[in-house]
Amino acid sequence: MTTIPAAVERVIKKKPFLESALIEGIVNLSALSRKIKDEIEEELGKKVNDGAIIMALNRLVPRLELISAMKLQKVIENIGDIVVRSNLSDYAYANSKSLLSGQMKLLEKITDMNNDAFCTFSQGVSETTIVVSASLGGMVEEIFAHETLVNKTENLSSITVKLPAENSIYPGVYYCIFKELAWDNINISEVISTTNEFTVLVASKDIQKAFSILMDSKRMFSSNR
Repeated sequence: MTTIPAAVERVIKKKPFLESALIEGIVNLSALSRKIKDEIEEELGKKVNDGAIIMALNRLVPRLELISAMKLQKVIENIGDIVVRSNLSDYAYANSKSLLSGQMKLLEKITDMNNDAFCTFSQGVSETTIVVSASLGGMVEEIFAHETLVNKTENLSSITVKLPAENSIYPGVYYCIFKELAWDNINISEVISTTNEFTVLVASKDIQKAFSILMDSKRMFSSNR
């Protein structure tokens, strides 16, 4: 049988920003209990008084604080290099049988150029994203002229973050990091990830703010070790 504390926890976890506000202590628990009361009663199938919900919230907050702190500290304090790149363009093409050969041709041309141009591919179920230095835009458009262009975004910058190897065993790592950017109203245009690093693309106008947020988080947790 579902208990009131279990129902309250499930409702809160559906609302990430509310969870963060609880941890920060900026939510009035009495007002919140009235706000979520209908959801709790619907899940339990019975009437519940406000006091029981407030008590469940009081017990939940310390646990949320502990879990959040552990996730952030174990990962963010061990973040490696943070690499920033600017002047990038993002191309999304519909997947096709000829797309892979185009990617190989592009890589060959970039290798022959022997410069520091940036290029990465990310293949999804129905489309593939190609992120390149803006200087390669003409080359990309020429090579993939016969492909179906889904979207093109220019004036982007990227932040590549190297994560510690243990990041994969802690749930919610990406949420903890992306939440910091979302709180400051920074839109993430694209995310590219591998096992131990991820790259986020944001509008060039937001890159300085995004970089500062990640560095401030790293310094904060490193100083508390």
